[in-house]
Amino acid sequence: MQALVERDPQLWLSRSWTTRERRPSEAGDAYVFVETGEFEDRIAAGGFLEWTEFLGNYYGTPTPGVGDDRDIVLEIEVDGAQQVKQTHPEALLLFVLPPSRAEQERRLRGRGDRDDKVLARLKKAEEEEPIGLELADEVVVNDDLQDTIDEMLKIINSRRPR
Repeated sequence: MQALVERDPQLWLSRSWTTRERRPSEAGDAYVFVETGEFEDRIAAGGFLEWTEFLGNYYGTPTPGVGDDRDIVLEIEVDGAQQVKQTHPEALLLFVLPPSRAEQERRLRGRGDRDDKVLARLKKAEEEEPIGLELADEVVVNDDLQDTIDEMLKIINSRRPR
C-alpha cells in the first residue's frame, strides 16, 4: 500500500492501530502499536472508522481528520471492509488476493510470522475469501507488485470523479 500511495499524490494511507506485537522485521510506523486498554478506550469513544478483533488482537482505522481532500487508502480485513461499506457505500473496495495459498504461505513465513500464526492466517483467509469476493467492487491478484499497483491505480482513476 505504501508503494501505491507513493505513485499517486491524491492518495493518503491511513495507519491502523493494533494491539499485536511488532514483528522483528516490521517498521515501527507500520501500525500504531497500542495496549489493549488504550484500544478499548478509543472504541468506547467512537474513535474508529472501523475495527475488528483478528486472531486475538484488535485492529482498527482511526476516524479520519477533516480537511484533507485526498482519497484515503485503508488496508483492512474483510470485517472492517463490511463496516466501511455500511457507513460509506460510496467507498471503493478492492479485494487483493495472493496468486495461490502456497505463495501466501511463503510470503507470511518470509515476514517472520510464527508457524501457528501462519496457519491461523491461512485458515482465516479461506474463510474470508468468499465474503471478500462478494463484497468487493473489484478483485486484484497480487502476483507481481508493479503490475498490481498499476492495476489498482487504473481502477481507482476510473472511479474518480472527473
